Amino acid sequence: MIDVQQQLNSVRRSVGRTTFEAREARVVSVSQTYDTDAADLWDACTSIERLPRWFLPVTGDLQVGGRFQLEGNASGEVLSCDPPRTFTTTWEAMGATSWVEVTITAAGENRATFTLDHIMHSGDDDEFWLQFGPGAVGVGWDSALLGLAGYLSGGDRITPDEGAAWAAGDEGRAFMTSASELWYQADLAAGEDPTQARAAADRTAAAYTAT
Repeated sequence: MIDVQQQLNSVRRSVGRTTFEAREARVVSVSQTYDTDAADLWDACTSIERLPRWFLPVTGDLQVGGRFQLEGNASGEVLSCDPPRTFTTTWEAMGATSWVEVTITAAGENRATFTLDHIMHSGDDDEFWLQFGPGAVGVGWDSALLGLAGYLSGGDRITPDEGAAWAAGDEGRAFMTSASELWYQADLAAGEDPTQARAAADRTAAAYTAT
């Protein structure tokens, strides 16, 4: 297993706002640079054979217009794809639809950066946002980037059951708590009221570490 504290420190996190499909939207962003080239990173993020090695088993059609289902998680539609640079999908979970944009960029010789923007229309699920803040999705993406880092570093494939067991253990719970704290800091940096940000981060940590 990779050094989880080093992994947490390697991720860049931000919270912002944008206009998406003519509506105001929130954006939760994560970014990390990996020791592999852009072509390999793109393939790791778009290959139906490789995605389960670090993320989740996926079924469906990963072509533009196709639909996919992540095992035990979200479903969605592939909206756009510009290999080997960027793709956009819907993210359909818990009765709500949001959007995910992934961008791969070269970052020097044999290095590449993965950036993911999770976009949610303001007003669609404000109660959920007020309750949990950006960490609700952010901690989940932190977990995904942890899996990607372990996979690209040559580690053994971890099955979903093994990943769930790790997340429920002491190290996994500490990782989720630390990630929630880092999303609290990102929320503050975006201008959120400190009391609201603190309460949301604490609720997020409790939700991710509940047994």
